[in-house]
Amino acid sequence: MNQKVFLVLALALTICQALPFVSYDDVDDTEVIELPGNLIDEMPPVLGKDIIDLTPLGTALFGRPDEEQTAARVGNFSADGDEMNPEELGSYLEGDMLVPQTDLIMKNGLPTQSSRWPNGVVPYEIRGNFNAQDMATIENAIAEYHRKTCIRFVRRSSERDYISIRSDNSGCWSSVGRVGGKQEVNLQSPGCLSRPGTAMHELMHALGFLHEQNRMERDGYVAIQYNNVQSSARNNFEKATRTEAFGVPYDYGSVMHYSKNAFSINGQPTILAMQASGAEKMGQRAGFSDFDIQKLNRMYDCGTVNTAPFSPAAPAPGVAGGAAAGSGNPIVDSFIGGLISGLGLGDDKKETSS
Repeated sequence: MNQKVFLVLALALTICQALPFVSYDDVDDTEVIELPGNLIDEMPPVLGKDIIDLTPLGTALFGRPDEEQTAARVGNFSADGDEMNPEELGSYLEGDMLVPQTDLIMKNGLPTQSSRWPNGVVPYEIRGNFNAQDMATIENAIAEYHRKTCIRFVRRSSERDYISIRSDNSGCWSSVGRVGGKQEVNLQSPGCLSRPGTAMHELMHALGFLHEQNRMERDGYVAIQYNNVQSSARNNFEKATRTEAFGVPYDYGSVMHYSKNAFSINGQPTILAMQASGAEKMGQRAGFSDFDIQKLNRMYDCGTVNTAPFSPAAPAPGVAGGAAAGSGNPIVDSFIGGLISGLGLGDDKKETSS
C-alpha cells in the first residue's frame, strides 16, 4: 500500500476513536462539543504550517467578557471626537483579544494552539442585534475579504468550527485563529461599527493575525512611551518573541496597528513613529492596507487572487472519500481533508487527470 495512503488511513482511525460528544446550548440551541483533549493541539507535524502557537500570549488570552468597564468605554466612544479606536478600549489582552473562559474550556484545559481555517473558508453566523447600518458595515468588511483575498466567509449550516458575530455589551474582541467549535467575534453597537476597519480588524484576529506594533522588530519603527501608558496596560505593548509576517515589511498603515494614543493615561502619545510617514498612518480604520492584503494572501496561500470562481474544496476521491467523507463527522472530514492536502495527495490526483 502507498505509504501516504497508509498514513491517512491510520490517522483517520485514530481520530475516529476519539470522536467528540455533542450536546446543545440551552441558551441559543447551538452545538457544544466536548473533546477528549485539545484536538488542535494533537494535530501531527505534517500540518505544522497551519498551526498558530498561542503559548506566548499566556493565560491572559482567556477571561470573561467585560460588561462593565469595557462596555461603558465603548458605549461612550465617539468616532468623531476620539483619537483612539474602540478596540483599544477593552480590558482584554492587548485590548481586544479574548477566548471566553467557559466551563468547557476549563474542563478540557486551556488550548495552547489554534490554526488557520482550512482552505480559507470560514463558516459564520450573525447572532447580534444589529441595525441596518451595522449590518452594512459587517457585510462590507466581509465583501472586502472576498474582493481582495481568497478567504471566503460562508453562512454556517452544520459546521462544527465557526464564528458567531455578536453585539453584546462587552466591547470589541475576538479570539486568535480557529480555536475549535463555536467562537465569538463581538462587535458592540454602535461603537465597534462606527469605523469600517474595526470589523475587519476583529475578523483578522479570528483568521490568526496579531497586532502590528507588537512585532518583534517593532523597536526599529516605533518607540513606546511607557511613561504615558496606563499602568494596567503596560503588558499590552510587550513584543512578540517570534513574529510570522510572511515576508511582509512593518506596516504603520495596517488595520492591525494601534493608534498613537492607545492606552494613554494622560492624552499624550504612547507610540511614536520613527519614520516621518508613519505618524499619520498609525491606527487608521478605513480599510485594509496593501501590506494587510499581501499578508492575508500569503498566510492563506492565495496565489493569484480571484483567478478562479470560489467553490468549497471537495474530498479527494478514493482515500478521502472512504476515510473522511464516509465518517459522517465534519471534524474528521476537515482534519483528513487538510492532511491529504498537506501530503500532496490531492495534487497528485490533479496531475494524473489533467
